[in-house]
Amino acid sequence: MGHGHHHHDHDHSHDAGGAGDVPPALDLSVPDSELSPSDVSRRGFLRSAGLLGAGAAASVLATPSAAAAAGLPHSHGPAGGGTAKGGFRWLAGDHHIHTQHSSDGLYRVIDQAGHGRAFGLDWVVITDHGSNAHAKIGVEKVNPDILATRKELPDLLTFQGLEWNIPAAEHATVFVHPGRHEVAVLKQFEQTFDGSQLPATNTNEQNEAQAIAGIKFLGEQVRRRKVEGALFLANHPARRGIDSPHEIRNWRDADPTIAIGMEGAPGHQAAGIPAPNGRGGARGFYDNNPSAASFQGYPLETYRTWGGFDWMTATVGGLWDSLLSEGRAWWVTVNSDSHVNYLDQSDRGPGSDFEANGRYNDPVYTGKVNTGAGDFWPGFYGRTNVGSTSFSYKAVMDGLRAGRVWVDHGRLIKSLDARVRVAGDRRAATGTPLGGVLHVRRGTATELTLEIDLQDVPNWAQFVPVLSRVDVIVGSVTGPVAERDTFTAPNTKVVKSYEVSPGARKLSVTYQLGRLDKPFYLRLRGTDGKRTQPGLMGAAVDPAGPKLDVIGDADPWGDLWFYTNPIWVLPR
Repeated sequence: MGHGHHHHDHDHSHDAGGAGDVPPALDLSVPDSELSPSDVSRRGFLRSAGLLGAGAAASVLATPSAAAAAGLPHSHGPAGGGTAKGGFRWLAGDHHIHTQHSSDGLYRVIDQAGHGRAFGLDWVVITDHGSNAHAKIGVEKVNPDILATRKELPDLLTFQGLEWNIPAAEHATVFVHPGRHEVAVLKQFEQTFDGSQLPATNTNEQNEAQAIAGIKFLGEQVRRRKVEGALFLANHPARRGIDSPHEIRNWRDADPTIAIGMEGAPGHQAAGIPAPNGRGGARGFYDNNPSAASFQGYPLETYRTWGGFDWMTATVGGLWDSLLSEGRAWWVTVNSDSHVNYLDQSDRGPGSDFEANGRYNDPVYTGKVNTGAGDFWPGFYGRTNVGSTSFSYKAVMDGLRAGRVWVDHGRLIKSLDARVRVAGDRRAATGTPLGGVLHVRRGTATELTLEIDLQDVPNWAQFVPVLSRVDVIVGSVTGPVAERDTFTAPNTKVVKSYEVSPGARKLSVTYQLGRLDKPFYLRLRGTDGKRTQPGLMGAAVDPAGPKLDVIGDADPWGDLWFYTNPIWVLPR
């Protein structure tokens, strides 16, 4: 074959046991003396890069069983119908949605799911807050509503999850594959591991250990076949500065098949709409300052959004890149975090007793337009697009776990297909997709192929968004960091920008990545070009990155971006 990627080496089940044959260089039970010279040099390289042996457990790039469990490397066969692009069916969704079962929520499950479907979503996760009332009664009480919604809206995949108060840290989405035990597993998880349920006397170290134990518990439920899958994604990670870099690494290491990523942009985007038409606040409610609980190393810029995105994701060479340059698969998503929606005209039903009932009474019409609400309905503004092999719960979870994901705000683009392949390989549907790993011989030239269908229909704000520019961001893979609170990646930068011709219907580019001399990854970003500034690491790293959002004057519709998850290229 000559082009050297390994898509054919693995079955497509994505189960931890599905790794197939382990390449000899990666199988540490095979001594160096029994390897071919090329395998010895490959093993030596991986060792020196920290991608093999001690410290490499969390790198899906080095550990074949972890790679298989995380859905790597990927197949990309035909998707079988739907809106196929690049052999996948791209399913748009939102994994962070609240209902009347949250102490700060309002709507029925069917309200949120029905709006999400109407606004173009294919899947949603209901994530009511962990709390005393939720742990005791809410998990069970919401389930009949979710079952009814699945029946009522068969063309929408409705997952049951919850928003975990991560011990010692922020919030996270936790959700499971539907099944007989979905309620039992979520209930046991919340009662045992939710921050609201732990002793107030716990030390920070004890709480951090409980967070790790919670993620391991979820992995155990999958291995014991209680549920078919479970996923964790950290929500609004930089909002209060309390998700330290080492905690994020620890979550990932606890179980890479469960802890897979974070919100690249928070919900609550309507909060930035200027007064008097809107709340006149901060996008994502990112208007905080450091507290005693914050990680003291974070700069003040951490606590604000940048083009609507979280500082960890928006900074080229920042925290997200520091994880990717270690070879850690860690993906970004976009959600609504919908609680109470902008311009809605309803309120909680009279006589509600949340503590006693675990839910508010059904919403009632007020006739008053809520301009102060910070949220959009699911699907109205942001979406997480998952490359799936079919329309199913399992396929969405597998696609998320595998990192076949791109995100956008305001429907900035219609569709995207990005791949890396051996230069000149012109066969249809070849190449490694988002989230994947391409293994090639050292010295082999590779190229990025990118195809974007530009938007030609209005978004939900009634205008057709116009993509102005696409950036290619590349970073070298340097192996595990010595200091687990590292949040920079000095070798990552924007290497190429493409201006989009006015009136174009499609952007198709091929970018030459050169001959492989050291392992690297790439990711993509695009903008409507309305608000940019040099990135926090300097203009040489990111000449025209997202701009710091201004509290009180941050119209989310006037500043639209898309981001993709990475693709790695490694020597074999």
